[in-house]
Amino acid sequence: MKGTIEVNNLKVTAYHGVMEQERVVGNRFEVTVHVDCDFDEAARRDDVDLTVNYAEIVDIINDEMAKTSLLIETVARRIAKRISDRWSDLVTGGLVRVAKITPPIPGQMDSVAVVYRW
Repeated sequence: MKGTIEVNNLKVTAYHGVMEQERVVGNRFEVTVHVDCDFDEAARRDDVDLTVNYAEIVDIINDEMAKTSLLIETVARRIAKRISDRWSDLVTGGLVRVAKITPPIPGQMDSVAVVYRW
């Protein structure tokens, strides 16, 4: 059974940005992760150890968001790599979306974001 495990719009305060002020003051971010995987065995056995655990995904997101970076592209890539490495036998692809809620640029917008697909 192929499917997708999703963590949608996790709210995180973090210190990413090209401008020094962003790395000092911080900003609000929303992170979404979709992981494509085969969870047929887990579903048949009703066993969380046989699938991608979304609670662990949240831990990975929080760990990587805590590491200050200039680019949110870098953060998205790190999250994807950690997930792929952790469940290399189950994960067939996915996406990571990192959105900065109030970017320090002129204009009225909901956010700016990057999407990393693999």
